[in-house]
Amino acid sequence: MTAFRIQARTPLPAAEAWHRLTDWPRHAAHVPLTTITVTPSGFVARTGIGRLAFDDPMEIVSWAPPAHCRLEKRGTFVTGWAEIDVRATANGSEITWTEDLRLRLLPSFLDRPTAWAGRRMFGRAVQGLLA
Repeated sequence: MTAFRIQARTPLPAAEAWHRLTDWPRHAAHVPLTTITVTPSGFVARTGIGRLAFDDPMEIVSWAPPAHCRLEKRGTFVTGWAEIDVRATANGSEITWTEDLRLRLLPSFLDRPTAWAGRRMFGRAVQGLLA
């Protein structure tokens, strides 16, 4: 299990921050080698090139705009969950992105480097989506 949390502040109102963070196709512009396909229950992130690509299907299991969303990762390689929370503040909004990322077949001694990489990658994605 690889759990991490990203917190960010933005001058954007909570509703606009929420809209940007949950515009699933826009995520592809901020995650390398990834395309996003929206499905009736959520979306699928496809990452990689050619035969070295994998699907990361995500189901939206909790949806309470503009404050909270929970995604369950239902892939054969990537499993776990993610939660996006947006809270209005006096100067805009505060975002908390919490993720429990599991990569099947990855030995547990790589959990810490995986969490570090996930925090960096998703942190950059959050900043890009809010920009």
